[in-house]
Amino acid sequence: MIAAQAALETRMLLRNGEQLLLTVVIPTLLLVLFSSVGIVDTGKGRAVDFLAPGILALAVMSTAFTGQAIATGFERRYGVLKRLASSPLPRWGLMTAKTASVLVTEVLQVILLTVIAFALGWNPHGAGTFTSVAAVLLLLILGTAAFSGLGLLMAGTLKAEATLAAANLVFLLLLVGGGVIVPLEKFGPAAQHVLGLLPISALSGGLRDVLQHGAGMPWGDLGILAGWAVVGLAAAGTFFRWE
Repeated sequence: MIAAQAALETRMLLRNGEQLLLTVVIPTLLLVLFSSVGIVDTGKGRAVDFLAPGILALAVMSTAFTGQAIATGFERRYGVLKRLASSPLPRWGLMTAKTASVLVTEVLQVILLTVIAFALGWNPHGAGTFTSVAAVLLLLILGTAAFSGLGLLMAGTLKAEATLAAANLVFLLLLVGGGVIVPLEKFGPAAQHVLGLLPISALSGGLRDVLQHGAGMPWGDLGILAGWAVVGLAAAGTFFRWE
């Protein structure tokens, strides 16, 4: 039942034009535009080397947080979640299916964005080592868990219209202030400290440390993401309202 629901959730997501715009088109356009045109000073080296890890982090956020929050919020408003909750599929099974759908979508996003980044000349450092592969996978998994928890918390507590507005606003704010396109070094010291604790900053910074600078396991960024994941999922499980 979980597999069938996950397949249904994935098909619905891939057929939704607005969701595809958010999860595929916008990250792709940002990667191509800012890698090709020197709009933002990304520091030494090629712009694509800085941007590719940040755009991968943005893709995770757009699917696990923004897209999932909006879709779940409207499903809750129209009574879809209430009807599904009364079906043989348990509530935890529905949440598992939604998570599986998010992961499938993210895999497709990562493949597409990686291919485009390579076409733009991206050359990740240390990408073939076991440590770097493990670090990237851990960052993506914990990032997905963190953003999923926050997205479900928003969808389960706010009205659908409020979720739509808030999720898009958060997406734009974190796009600018989360180290995705604009380096955190461009902000003041106090702002850097605060912004560095955000999940998008930890995810983009961790991916950048591994893929751009060839660093080892980014334990600090993993710890921040794990903290957000625990808090977000626990809060969503406690306060989520099904109707």
